[in-house]
Amino acid sequence: MARIVKTAEERTLEIIQAAQKLFMEKGYSNTSIQAIINEVGVAKGTFYYYFSSKEDVLEAIVNYTLDDLLKQAQQVADDETLDAVSKMQLVLSNINVADDDSNNVVEYLHQPKNRELHEMANVQIVLRLSPILAKIVEQGNKEKVFKVKRPLETVQLLLCGSQFLLDGGLFAFNKQEIKERQLVIQEIIEKALVAKSGTFSFMAKPKGVGDE
Repeated sequence: MARIVKTAEERTLEIIQAAQKLFMEKGYSNTSIQAIINEVGVAKGTFYYYFSSKEDVLEAIVNYTLDDLLKQAQQVADDETLDAVSKMQLVLSNINVADDDSNNVVEYLHQPKNRELHEMANVQIVLRLSPILAKIVEQGNKEKVFKVKRPLETVQLLLCGSQFLLDGGLFAFNKQEIKERQLVIQEIIEKALVAKSGTFSFMAKPKGVGDE
């Protein structure tokens, strides 16, 4: 029987998917590198050829999960037919995921046993989404709908604040409390970007927030 030779991309994805399956079942902390190796069915040396640690696998899973979302955001930012406010609304409204696989990922990210993965996802969202949003802010500066001296730093601060405060029931807010905080976040964003009042009114009505 001929030996099946996999490409580096195929083998990397195989390890990522096996690790994600184990993290979902057992949690990140309770999953060992040996367990991942056993799940994939490869030699230890093969694992270490592609990943230097379990943390590397964790980061790869997060990046793999976020790639599609950020690709969509980049396409919006690059669309020369849209003004800056329209781009902001599209990116910020559509950053929530709708397909079943992504919802499963979001659900297991919010489980206490997967705190490390959740934190990594939040960090990567800020680091990878902020340059895209900063580009849109710079366009808004040119269109004179925003007035921001440091677009990247401003966006990162706003993302960190909103992500942490409204993240997956971390503070166990009820629907009304979430809505009140969304209104405050809207006001803060408008003031930080020196935008006209009401420009970010869509922020107070995101899809699916607080739904059961």
